[in-house]
Amino acid sequence: MTARAPYPLRLRRRAAWEDQRPTWRAARPALIAEALARATARTAGNWYVLAGSADIAAERPLGRTVGGTEVVAWRDRAGRLLAGQGACPHLGAPLKDSRVRCGRLLCHWHGLALDGRPFAGWEPFPAHDDGVLAWVRLDGLGGEEPLAAPPVPARPGPAGTLHSVFTGTGRCEPEDVVANRLDPWHGAWFHPYSFVDLTVVADAPDRLAVDVSFRVAGRAVVPVRAVFTAPGPRTVTMLIEEGEGRGSVVETHATPLGPGPDGAPRTAVIEAVVATSHRPGFALARAAAPLARPLMRAAAARLWRDDLAYAERRWALRERGAFPG
Repeated sequence: MTARAPYPLRLRRRAAWEDQRPTWRAARPALIAEALARATARTAGNWYVLAGSADIAAERPLGRTVGGTEVVAWRDRAGRLLAGQGACPHLGAPLKDSRVRCGRLLCHWHGLALDGRPFAGWEPFPAHDDGVLAWVRLDGLGGEEPLAAPPVPARPGPAGTLHSVFTGTGRCEPEDVVANRLDPWHGAWFHPYSFVDLTVVADAPDRLAVDVSFRVAGRAVVPVRAVFTAPGPRTVTMLIEEGEGRGSVVETHATPLGPGPDGAPRTAVIEAVVATSHRPGFALARAAAPLARPLMRAAAARLWRDDLAYAERRWALRERGAFPG
């Protein structure tokens, strides 16, 4: 990669999908398995990503089951994130369906009010809002040494950035999502609509550097160098290290939800894109954030339509002892 060019777009020669260089030899199952084992051995202090920060509004709560634990989250009058057990201590009503009034959670069955402090057997959970994502600490689920705050990956500063959060659900476990992200070799083969000319240039332990071009339209592409790391047991980050958007980060968080109706595990993929650019026109994109964010989420959703199929297939093969890795 070279220094930033005056214009981000490049024109590449036309090439058929089947003529690209195979990557299966480089994508060694043992290499991916070893990277996955190191990632899952790390700790997160019992912190789990619950949702995007914007998904928890002032006027309504958000409910999610994390690892079989029912969680409700809402905001107090100052906008501070609160979280706790998702069942009302009175008769067990689902607090996710309740109302928020003046920062208090009012149960819609009998009007019991919770302000985030312990009450009648109801217990709060530590919660943290980093400005992009909302986190909850579940010590009974994680079983790790608790941390006072979640291990938020390094990001560009909020000034001059544009972010969006995509959430999807798959029939798999968090390790299947993490394994997918630790396999960048599949990018140009599995996602030809988004990536071309992908080469893994360094596969040092815990740092996969990739030269890849993002497809814009037709022959127009944007080449970058991206670095994949796994800072936690359920998190993989992709940092644009060189090229257009240098400093931008994609954080993929896998949150276990618990078993679905069929008894199989469900995992939420909560992916934050924090984009930045040195180009003057990026200020227009930030000003048009309400229009840009849905487009960013749609792009993530298209990729995860395929990648969740990958993760679900991996889980199904593991479940019946047929996974080749």
